[in-house]
Amino acid sequence: MTKISVFIVEDDPMVLDVNKGFLEKMTGFTFIGAAANGKDALLQIKKLKPNLVLLDMYLPDISGLDILVELRSARVPCDVVMITAARDAITIQEMMRLGAVDYLVKPFRFERFQKSLQDYYKMAKKIGGLNQLRQEDIDEWLGSTGNSVSLPKGLNELTMKQIMLGLVGEALPVTAEQLAQNVGMARVTVRKYLDFLAVKEKVHIEMQYGNVGRPTRFYSLK
Repeated sequence: MTKISVFIVEDDPMVLDVNKGFLEKMTGFTFIGAAANGKDALLQIKKLKPNLVLLDMYLPDISGLDILVELRSARVPCDVVMITAARDAITIQEMMRLGAVDYLVKPFRFERFQKSLQDYYKMAKKIGGLNQLRQEDIDEWLGSTGNSVSLPKGLNELTMKQIMLGLVGEALPVTAEQLAQNVGMARVTVRKYLDFLAVKEKVHIEMQYGNVGRPTRFYSLK
């Protein structure tokens, strides 16, 4: 396939230069433009129709969320990776519901940026060559970005992504019951995924002992 065209929306010139530098280190991608505000971004994205948009949340005029809503409403055929300092669970979940393929929280290292775009390239290349997708293709696409944990049989990529997103927005450690309420799942399901993540050293467990009964487990991202 031809190179994937990338458009960057970022109002900080230094951050823009860093992201452009990261992009230039990678093969298979070509930078086609940038915008420092939402109005210009929408005009240029609709005109250029890039394959992929690297989109900041906080802009001088409108938010990245507003831009993504407008792009989806106008059915602009582009994918979006969010690159922002926003960490609250509500914002992240809303972005994912609107179809963002990944969410990079500033500051991040080149390795995380590289993984995100490599995963995107791999699946864009694969899907671009198919007329119809198998269930395995769909599952691989939906679970390919943002989560480097290899799951055993019985655990689901999409459920894992929801739980990880729920943890991202928590400023303090939470119990499995609290997180289950926040993400709308059963406590026993959330507990199973959290304990697996703890074994993989992706989640930290803090035991708090009361006067009676078993200690309470509190979970947080490492």
